[in-house]
Formats: sequence, C-alpha cells, structure tokens
Amino acid sequence: FLSLPSVKTYPPNNMSVPLFNGAVMTIFAREVLEGTVIIGQYRTVVQRTPEWQEPEKQKAGLKAINTAAGWASLVAVILIICVAVPLGLLSRDFDERVGDIIEGVSKVVAAFCILQLSLKMPKFLGLYASKKGKDGVQIGLTLKSIRFNVAWNIWREVAEIGVFLIPFFLEGDKAKAIPLSGLAGIVVGGILGAIIYIANKRMKNKTWLAVFMAVLLLFLATGLFTGGLHEFEEVWGMTQNVYNYRDAAGGFFSEKRLPMALVKPFGYSAKRSVLQIASFWTFLSFGCILHFWKWFSTKKIREAEELAEAEKAGEVEAVDKEFEHQETTPIEEKSEGTDEEAASSGADEENQS
Repeated sequence: FLSLPSVKTYPPNNMSVPLFNGAVMTIFAREVLEGTVIIGQYRTVVQRTPEWQEPEKQKAGLKAINTAAGWASLVAVILIICVAVPLGLLSRDFDERVGDIIEGVSKVVAAFCILQLSLKMPKFLGLYASKKGKDGVQIGLTLKSIRFNVAWNIWREVAEIGVFLIPFFLEGDKAKAIPLSGLAGIVVGGILGAIIYIANKRMKNKTWLAVFMAVLLLFLATGLFTGGLHEFEEVWGMTQNVYNYRDAAGGFFSEKRLPMALVKPFGYSAKRSVLQIASFWTFLSFGCILHFWKWFSTKKIREAEELAEAEKAGEVEAVDKEFEHQETTPIEEKSEGTDEEAASSGADEENQS
C-alpha cells in the first residue's frame, strides 16, 4: 500500500549532457504561466473596476503592478543565485527529499494565497458585496494591497523555479541546459498567459468575467494544493494509485510532457493516487463552499441595503409630507380666522342696528 519514493541519481560526468531539457522547459513554462495569470488578473481588475477608471489612478495601479512584479522577480533571482552558487561549490550531493518538502510547503501556502485571490476577484468586480468605510466608499483593491499581493505571488513563482533547479545547479553539467530550456519555457508560458489575459479583456460582461476569473484561480489553487500534498507523499510514502494513463497515446496525456504539462497547474494529472484524488476534491469543494458562502452573504447584505434604502426613502417622503403640511397649515388657519372675524363683525353690526 505504501512505497518509498525513489532516490534521484545523476548521470556520470563522462556522459554528454544535452543543451535542451524538457523538464527545465516545463518548470519555466508552468511557473511563468502561473505568474502571468496572476499579473493579468490584477491588470484586468484595475482596467475594469469602476473605482479605477480615473486615468491617473488607473495609470498608478498598472505601474504598481509592473513595478512590484519586476522587483519581486529580481529579488527572487538574486536569492536563487545566492543559494545555488554556494551549494554548487560546497557540495555535489543534494537530498531530493529536502527539495520535495520545500516544494510541497511552497505549493500548499501558495494554494491558500490563490484561493484568497479567487474569493477577492468577484468582490473587486462588484459581484460580491464589499465592506464599506465610514465615508460610504467601498473598500476594494488599493495600491498597498496591489504591491504586496503581486510582489509576494511573483516572488514565490520565481523562487519556486530556483527550488526546482537546485538539483541542476548541483550537477554542473546539467546546468548547461537551463538557458535554452528556460527561454523556451518562458515563451510558451508567456504566450498562454497572454491568451488568458486577452480573453479576460474581451469579456465585456463583468459578471461572467468575475466568474471566469474566480473559477480559473480556484482550479489553480486546487492544483497547487494537490501538488503540494503529493510532494509530501513522495517523501513519506505513496498511497495506492487509482489510475495511470501517462503512457497512453505515446505519452501525450502525461502531465510531465507538453502540451498537458501546461494544464497541470490547474489540477490535471494523468496519474492519480488516493491522496491526490482526496485532496483535489476536498480542496475544490472547500473553495466552492466559500464562494457559495460569499454569494449568500452578498445576497443578504444587498437585501439589507435595499431595505435600508427603502426605509430611508420612506422617511424622506414622510419628512417631505410633514414639511408640506407645515407650509400649508398656517395659510388655512389664517383664512379660517379671517372668516370667523368677518362673521363676528357682521353679527355685531346687526345687533347695533
């Protein structure tokens, strides 16, 4: 039922190492795709949300996204170099289990970050109700939250590339495949991310846009969570496999090869263990329950707001009627008093006569 994970081995030094590696390309393509999806989602929100339609404010928001992504990537690359170079100089051995644990923790943490983003996107686009401040303005995406969320997520994606490449850095010859393979992966992931971004921009209906973005991010979070637990599974023992069709159609459906490797971030796998299936559906169900709760809460909040507005409108109408009554009442009383005075003076004249 349980089996120990295999230990990673490296080719002898006398073997020629190719300059292109499909695994490296897949690593870059997957992480770049995730990063471009995140950046694209934030750019779409800034461009489509009513509170960001002021030209100067929108320009500042887009600049904050680009700046945060750029600095986060630079810091992550520097960190990768600072970690990889000493490891390559001091040791030629690397325990694969340590890398799997680091990758697993990173993916699980990232899953909850992306799930939170999935819940926020409909709120940013007005589909879910948002809390209001004292001034009555809806609290949504701010420059501070943009800088933090974009920087954290992009740093994480680039840093994950470094974690995955550490074994290649430790084996000097295999590192030769990183430049070309990485460039190919960046191009592939960037193109797919651009397609998703363009699709977001062309969807004019904000309701469907919010649903599309929320579902996309939910599956991305589910894939990260499932992959993270699978990393732990590889370290501490595999659960029983339920199905495996990686070798079908010449390996076309394998999540370790293109093109299906690009769908892996969203939870796809051609080989599933019991833990993978359980974690996938558990996390996906958890995300759906949270979205349902947000939708139900939004419905209640908006019903309460409509009731409050109706009551306020009724109070205003009552005040207006009272005000109109106060304006007309003195005139009527004055006219009635004049008539009584006229009748009294007429009676006095009759008595005198």
